[in-house]
Amino acid sequence: MSEDIKFSTAGFRAVTADGLTAQSVQRLAYGISEHILEHPFYGFEGEGYRKHCAAQGKKPKKPLVLVGYDTRFFSKQFAYIAANALVQSGITVKVAELPLPTPVAEWAVLNECAVGAIVVTGSEAEYYVNGVKWISYYGGIANNEIVQDIEKRIPSPSAQILKASSTEFGYLNAAAIVTKDLRKSYLARLEKMIDVKALKKSKLKIAVDPLFGTAKHYFRDFLEKYGVTVEGIHEGDDVLFGGHTPNAGPVSLTDLKKLVTSKKMHLGIACNPDCDKFGIIDADGNWVSPNEIAPMILEHMVRNKKLKGRVCRSVITSNLIDQVAKMHGLMLRETPVGFKYITELMTTGQYIMGMEESGGIAVASHIPDKDGLLACLLVVDMLAVEGKSFKQLKKDFYKKYKQLFDQKVSIPKTETEINRIMERLDIRPPLSINKTSVWRIDSTDGFKFILKGGSWLAIRPSSTERLIRMYAEAQDEKLPAALIKEGKKIIDSIV
Repeated sequence: MSEDIKFSTAGFRAVTADGLTAQSVQRLAYGISEHILEHPFYGFEGEGYRKHCAAQGKKPKKPLVLVGYDTRFFSKQFAYIAANALVQSGITVKVAELPLPTPVAEWAVLNECAVGAIVVTGSEAEYYVNGVKWISYYGGIANNEIVQDIEKRIPSPSAQILKASSTEFGYLNAAAIVTKDLRKSYLARLEKMIDVKALKKSKLKIAVDPLFGTAKHYFRDFLEKYGVTVEGIHEGDDVLFGGHTPNAGPVSLTDLKKLVTSKKMHLGIACNPDCDKFGIIDADGNWVSPNEIAPMILEHMVRNKKLKGRVCRSVITSNLIDQVAKMHGLMLRETPVGFKYITELMTTGQYIMGMEESGGIAVASHIPDKDGLLACLLVVDMLAVEGKSFKQLKKDFYKKYKQLFDQKVSIPKTETEINRIMERLDIRPPLSINKTSVWRIDSTDGFKFILKGGSWLAIRPSSTERLIRMYAEAQDEKLPAALIKEGKKIIDSIV
């Protein structure tokens, strides 16, 4: 069992050439290989995978794994190292020809009835970080049971199965590895999810920002095919991501804001490097929070696309989702933070949408995991179908629903301090915050203090970094900042 390779909610991540090396990738791939060959439910001979294939009228004779990579330094090389390890275990491998978004890999797993996929990606982490995601046969990120099984199967660094040194890593099994363009089936799927007839008539002008990531092979190709005018930035290659952290937040999208306003575009859309999260810029150059975009997409899917079913969101995602769900008579389920919990619900087929505040959205009849590409295009679809500007759509939306305002901060703390904070909040939680009584405490993930009147403050430890995350939401635009300030005082008094 490995002690140095541990999965977080985003898969395994580490600093390139430090925790993430040719050897650690190979070890992880061997652990995944053993999981595929031996797990009684999620493995190739497992009950779950076999039922999944039978439902599609398929009966694979050999396990198939897809392998992809993002645009980061050495991602492609790491991908081939993983592919070689899989082939050595007797597993058929198809490697993506082009840098592969995580949601496209997930769709390909479903489309090809593969037992899973490895994607080498650091997602939205700093340029010097990279990682490995394992996608299971159901087209979503590995759940807790799968992660625990893989981790216990990862060989130690001294295992004889491994190469003696990094200089011996070569593409030894290149002849047994097939490359494939996995874009075609995904783009075909998008054509069924988006109203392409409305796009053709819309005369929309859309600015795109792939942030030097994998979206560069998707946004422009799809939109221009249907007559949308596209202006793009950061569509080339840069392993340093322009010197910025490549997330789809307001700071990273400063250049997109300028492009939208200078070229008078209707909208700006962006994805992080592996396209599991999204960012939206309106025509006035304003970044729009996913906590606003997700409810608007839900309204669009229910009203214009006639979807019916349940809705799920993470515990710290906006209650604006609840308003839309209630308006349309949809049952709502709350989950802990981490999209894998939403994915588990989406795989049941009972949920039409799953959402998290950090920019993740899953939609029914697609993959059960978050898809930033689809989320962006659904906002474009909304403009095309309604024939209105985003500003007008937002105005119409808030005629039906009460607007909520939110704020989020991350505070660095040591592991000892984090444990002390969470223990104290459990034993002695505040009874009032900002001179308002705490009405209820939700401990689904950390602590969410729901105040009289409906505003709330949430405090939880990050699952990937040594940080305390703090979130607040209220109807009063100034109140979230005040709640965050009070939250900081609470944790400062503990440590």
